[in-house]
Amino acid sequence: MKFFQCFFLFSATIVSAQVNKSTISGTVTTQGNPIPFAQVFVKGAMQGASADEDGKYQFYLDEGTFTIVAQSQGYTSESKTITIENKQFVSLNFELSERNEELDQVVVTGTRTAKRRVDSPVIVNLINSETLEKVVATDLANGLRFQPGLRVETDCQTCNYTQIRMNGLQGGYSQILINGRSIFSPLTGLYGLEQIPVNMIERIEVVRGGVSALYGSSAIGGTVNVITKIPKQNNYSLSNTYESIDGKAYQNVINGNATVVNKDYNAGANFFVSNRNRTAYDANDDNFSELPELKSNSFGVNAFYLPSENSKLEMSISSLNEYRYGGEMVDKPAYLANQSEERTHNVLMGSLDYQINFNEDKSSLIVYYGAQKTDRDHYTGIIPDDQAEQQAFFAAPPYGVSEVTTYQGGAQYNHKINSFLGGKTVLTGGLEYVYDDVFDQIETYNYLTDQTTKNLGAFVQNDWDIFKNINFLSGFRIDKHNLVDHAIFSPRLSLLYKLKETTQFRLGWGTGFRGPQAFDTDLHIAFAGGGVSRISLAEDLFEEKSNSFTASVNYDKATEHFIAGFTVEGFYTHLKDAFYLFPLGEDDYGERFEKRNGNGATVKGITLEARANYDYLLELDAGFTIQSSLFNEAVLNIDSLPAKREFLRTPNNYGYATLTYTPTKKLSATANLVYTGTMDILHLAGPNTGQAINEYYATPSFTELSLRMGYTINLSKINTGLELYGGVKNITNSYQNDFDFGKNRDSNYVYGPGAPRTVFAGLKIKSI
Repeated sequence: MKFFQCFFLFSATIVSAQVNKSTISGTVTTQGNPIPFAQVFVKGAMQGASADEDGKYQFYLDEGTFTIVAQSQGYTSESKTITIENKQFVSLNFELSERNEELDQVVVTGTRTAKRRVDSPVIVNLINSETLEKVVATDLANGLRFQPGLRVETDCQTCNYTQIRMNGLQGGYSQILINGRSIFSPLTGLYGLEQIPVNMIERIEVVRGGVSALYGSSAIGGTVNVITKIPKQNNYSLSNTYESIDGKAYQNVINGNATVVNKDYNAGANFFVSNRNRTAYDANDDNFSELPELKSNSFGVNAFYLPSENSKLEMSISSLNEYRYGGEMVDKPAYLANQSEERTHNVLMGSLDYQINFNEDKSSLIVYYGAQKTDRDHYTGIIPDDQAEQQAFFAAPPYGVSEVTTYQGGAQYNHKINSFLGGKTVLTGGLEYVYDDVFDQIETYNYLTDQTTKNLGAFVQNDWDIFKNINFLSGFRIDKHNLVDHAIFSPRLSLLYKLKETTQFRLGWGTGFRGPQAFDTDLHIAFAGGGVSRISLAEDLFEEKSNSFTASVNYDKATEHFIAGFTVEGFYTHLKDAFYLFPLGEDDYGERFEKRNGNGATVKGITLEARANYDYLLELDAGFTIQSSLFNEAVLNIDSLPAKREFLRTPNNYGYATLTYTPTKKLSATANLVYTGTMDILHLAGPNTGQAINEYYATPSFTELSLRMGYTINLSKINTGLELYGGVKNITNSYQNDFDFGKNRDSNYVYGPGAPRTVFAGLKIKSI
């Protein structure tokens, strides 16, 4: 009874509150046609509503003068100022025009606050879900290949773990964020890039270079922020893609999404589910796989709720499960295969954000929490040739377990000052705490990583619009890492000058650090020369620091039907006490390497971007990087070979391009290209592998060309579209052709594109 009484009083209060307010209503249209689900709201506040499928909206306001904004994706926004007296009925209609979205994209990663991309003092690159679909990306790793300055590489012939290189720096130098939260632990980073299904992603924001040090440890190379699906309007989609990999293996991917948003647009949720099944692929017919068998299931939800007109609650939770097996292709338990790796991952991750605006919307407070837990069972083994050693092996096969727990909690305060030294500014300050506990053990190899890192960070930032065309961003972050005996101060400065509406010049400087801890590649055990290869940390390992500079010019010219532009960015990063792997020689199980501090290293280069869009009929996007990556002094990679200054596995040239042709809304054709230049890698000898000596090897360059075509049939009576699509990935079969053979292979000897020629076809059912 109490519940009903409370409910009645609550409802009566709401009704009474609305009775005393004025009603704002109208229709949002374009060229006389309604725009379904357009958003209409009070500028700088949270009052507003979502239009219905007929473009009609309604909400309530108190007395006062307000600027009302109407906006919808794909259209220019329109604002109108009105003055309301008590209990009025105000009719306010909006007529929006279709727009070119290129110049109006809003990003959050550059400053931790929402800004138009062209107004951000830090370059932020974007790839959205539509582009991910056009390039037929199945996961996060696939999608990141189409970003300037980024390269995704496969580092193990047996398990195919991937890592991202940003401006030439390997995975441990990049911070991976999920919805802005650093819950991507080192172990998650080892296989996680392939475990994030593409239908979980709304867009990916990328900040290159050390100016992203605002996010703390390990953001030296840059930051990748994965924004998960945002509930916008009621819709659904279900797709199935079948791939034939070189005619020898197949992959089947099923993705589903459903979004529900209530009529008042104050609550909504997006649900996603994904199933992936791939058989193992053997490139050189030695019955050992080059692509592992994969079975994965993922599901989750992203939701929001507006408890009041000036507050917002956002929640996301995802479950990722993956089974991965590579090595000898036999129908036996992993330990009975001559050589194999087997992994079973269960990953649970989520985040919770609460934001409240106050002080006439000049101030906002965000409180957030994120967490991730990974449980992994794994096996990495090779059956010895010696009979006595075999008995010992089968008595205790090298199975292992991993447990990882990551938490992040924090608070961020933003305050706008409309009059600040002749301009206006946004002050941002915050405090956050990250806890990461990694336990990874294989008793048979006497291998153990038991590492707990704790980092308490505080950050301050002043985002100052000195004039309309000049912005100066200054800030710093102080971190106390439990594996470093002192606090680390990381400042950053950025300057933006806008020349008219077409051109932006940017300068940036920042410092950063990496804690003396294990990163993704350190947690991977590889096969080499008839044994395994392991990495450990030196006892006296200490933090590595960076000093980064960037300078860029960005130009975009828009006309009624055409927009084209380019970006040229130079980057320079000096690493002090840079980490490198020192060879310790062999023990009973194989090669051992130790992570040590070196003298230093420098990464520098230039990234070029080009883009063009003609009425969304023809769209071009391309990026190309020219760089060098050198240690100050040559480092020893293996005892039998000379030391080298060059970073291994790091090409000096790489890039991508995508071209989309959309003659009608029903038909689209996409071509994409990924180029990887030559690079030096290490190739270790092994008996009966085809490699008799240890040597450095300069890989050839690769150009990977793919095509996709899709056609949508509209079933208007049920508001449903049926898209048929198909194409070929890696048409020219640009793929490594000199893999090692057999169980003693050097599994790190893998380079170039991640898969051979692949023919695919699919069907997608979606709401229209």
